[in-house]
Amino acid sequence: MRYDGLSKQSASVRRRHVFYCPGYDPESRTRYRLLFVRELLRHAKCFGEAKPQISRASLSADGLVQSWTVTASGGVETSYDVLLWDDLVARDTARSRFVSVALLVIGTLHALIRGKLFTFYRLNWKYGNVILYPFVLLLLLGAATALVALVVHAHLGDWYAHSLGMPPWATIPLGILVGLGWIRAMEAFLNRAFFWQILNDWVFNWQHGQGRRPDYEARLDVFVDHLVARLAAFAGAGEALDEILIVGHSTGGLTAVEVAARLLARDPEIGAQGPVLSLATLGSGLPLVAVQPQAVRVRADIASLVTSRRVAWIDYVAPQDWMNFPRFNPLHDLDLPIEAGSPIVNPTIRSARFREIIAEETYRKVRLRPFRMHFQFLMSNDRRGAYDFFAMTLGPETLHQRGLADWAALSTEPAPSCETMAA
Repeated sequence: MRYDGLSKQSASVRRRHVFYCPGYDPESRTRYRLLFVRELLRHAKCFGEAKPQISRASLSADGLVQSWTVTASGGVETSYDVLLWDDLVARDTARSRFVSVALLVIGTLHALIRGKLFTFYRLNWKYGNVILYPFVLLLLLGAATALVALVVHAHLGDWYAHSLGMPPWATIPLGILVGLGWIRAMEAFLNRAFFWQILNDWVFNWQHGQGRRPDYEARLDVFVDHLVARLAAFAGAGEALDEILIVGHSTGGLTAVEVAARLLARDPEIGAQGPVLSLATLGSGLPLVAVQPQAVRVRADIASLVTSRRVAWIDYVAPQDWMNFPRFNPLHDLDLPIEAGSPIVNPTIRSARFREIIAEETYRKVRLRPFRMHFQFLMSNDRRGAYDFFAMTLGPETLHQRGLADWAALSTEPAPSCETMAA
């Protein structure tokens, strides 16, 4: 007998499996695990919960899935699979700097000409600034490099009385070499300023929107294969799950959407029978790809989720986060291929309300640190609130239950042990 997956959302969760999709990060296989363990322990300490039991992490034979299990307060058993594509990101960061810069210029000018940059600014001017940041910094670096080269050329040539009088065929190349050397010397600063990280992230999103990332598309298929095999293994072992939760943060929000849509297309029983299927996108940059005209497959994936009763999709946003789109609604901002009369089920859009769940002292310290604020989605609250990453992934409620709760009635009382913790 087939039945509506959302009708099961009132059941309490005792056993959950999480598929987590990290963002565009060349070190996600180490960074996320460390962040998860540190913040979960802080969460337990903050709110007086029993110390959670966290297993050691294991890596699949192909190196693409990192797994562990957690038993948290309340006795909910959660198994975790992190779907890794950091090798693709590392390949991007290892390519020639000249190639990356060329792709940045082409992608930014293309988005500007097509008017998509204006769309990004309309949806979140802060994210618009983040997108333009590497391009503007590149222009400034180019101008400074030209100035350095000009000064070298002038002093080696015959511009001044003290100049060495060298011929232009020697001074011009030497000036260029010194200018390029100056940029090379700036490498440490550029890394600290997240220049290359943001540049490559934007280039990836532009390439994917243009249909030019076959390596990433192939990885999505591998991920879906893994999900199908993993769920079949649970069923074969007689291990009953209450909830299957797919979570994506940042660029991983797009990954989660694509994986969820393709999973539903692959197996018509998932979400219709058996455990609840839930999808949580946290601080997602979905519009970076989805608004591009060539991103037909992405919009089709989104449309399939919007009209599906087999999945509950909650999109968490935060106006305080520079790198998400709190004004974005796929129904209003995308031309989705939805047939007339189709039910509109997803997504439910909720604000994480960072101002309410972060201690005042901490908020003052981190509000102007874009990456720190962006990762708040994955960190422990300082105060109880409707958004709570660990309650969502490890607690007894389904995602749908948390998403439809009376948020105004939920407590935001501070946990005394958290208020004084450093950011």
